Amino acid sequence: MRSIWNGAISFGLVSIPIKLVNATESHAISFRQIHTEDNGRIRYRKVCELEEREVTQSEIGKAYEDADGSMIPITDEDLSHLPLPTARTIEIVAFVPADRIDPLQMDAAYYLAASGAPAAKPYTLLREALKRSNKVAIAKYALRGRERLGMLRVVGDAIAMHGLLWPDEVRAPEGVAPDTDVTIRDKELDLADALMDTLGEVDLEDLHDEYREALEEVIAAKASGETPPEAPAPAAGGKVLDLMAALENSVRAARESRAAAGAEAEVRPLRQGRAEPKEPAGKKSTSTATKKTTAEKKATPARKSTSRAGEGAKKTESTAAKSTSAKNATAKTATARSTSAKKTPAKKASPRKRSA
Repeated sequence: MRSIWNGAISFGLVSIPIKLVNATESHAISFRQIHTEDNGRIRYRKVCELEEREVTQSEIGKAYEDADGSMIPITDEDLSHLPLPTARTIEIVAFVPADRIDPLQMDAAYYLAASGAPAAKPYTLLREALKRSNKVAIAKYALRGRERLGMLRVVGDAIAMHGLLWPDEVRAPEGVAPDTDVTIRDKELDLADALMDTLGEVDLEDLHDEYREALEEVIAAKASGETPPEAPAPAAGGKVLDLMAALENSVRAARESRAAAGAEAEVRPLRQGRAEPKEPAGKKSTSTATKKTTAEKKATPARKSTSRAGEGAKKTESTAAKSTSAKNATAKTATARSTSAKKTPAKKASPRKRSA
């Protein structure tokens, strides 16, 4: 990454040579101004008012306009000799807890890169000191023609600096809050809390610029001579007449959405786990039956409506008879046979009786 400023961090009597690198970049799609009749480019030309001619960039300098309208030229050499200790130095003036910094003061973000091998040790020392203290450093520095305020903090293994607005540059929120007296009930707050809990957190890495993607689709369609995609129908809206009903509907919708997402996520681990044995064709699944205990199996009465159920009952009774004494086994078997013979005499008749 290309550095935009070279200087040093002043940490007491320690000086750390660094390079300033932009930590952010814009992915916004930019447009050119054109003449709508012939698509000709519209350009801004820099013209000298006295000579009434266009001048090149090399002929353009800086000047301060005085109250009477006169111009006081200021050169880059003048700016490089400003009587400021922060002209080429990021001067740390204090260390404070991070929550002391109002996010409204946050401005551009930069990375501070160590400049050369001699800067490695003091750079690492400052980084580790910031980590252990759980604080951020407040510093002053000069950039682009003005002195600025900055906040240094650790990001990964690097030191980042956020430009800060001066306190007097942050406007007070006067006249912004509603001036109408309203009463918020505890039930409304409870529903708002429930909605916040249901929506939960989000991984910022999953968020992206949908406007830019839609704009790219329009540009690609027009470039290929196709019809741009239609805009989706706007969401149904209107005035909120019942805040409680709106909150309840929001909580319900959020919970249903979370439940659907959770159910979809739970299917994958089940497929990756142990496979259940396949059931033979024509038979019902026995996964529920296998979960029953031995006591539940003994307590379940055998069905005698079909011959297969009757045979299953006999097997169950004979298995139970083996686990008890011989006398009990004989008695249970005789009882089972007599009961079965009474209920289904035709099915239990022997082949000899049928022939007779």
